[in-house]
Amino acid sequence: MKLRRDVFQAISDPTRRTIITLVAASAMTPTAIAENFDYSRQTISKHIQILTECELLKQEQKGREIYYHLNPNGMKDIADFIEPFRKLWDDRFDKLEAVMKNHRSKS
Repeated sequence: MKLRRDVFQAISDPTRRTIITLVAASAMTPTAIAENFDYSRQTISKHIQILTECELLKQEQKGREIYYHLNPNGMKDIADFIEPFRKLWDDRFDKLEAVMKNHRSKS
């Protein structure tokens, strides 16, 4: 069985979160990604490798270039974890809104 890196550990790094944001907008080569940072290409390649191992990025070969894309399926673990909290906050905001509307109608 192949173990993959922990997706939450991967997104804990601000550089990797920025890489995810960049490739979410459009597929990019490692060089294009690295141009957005003041780090060496080798450092950015390591970050890309971690994101790929976590299945947050997928790569596609086009000619001699490799392009990295966001893997929406890889984001599922994150979305599944966050969903109950989103519902909790939505409920709290709905209750707050109801209280505020009730307060305004009494004023």
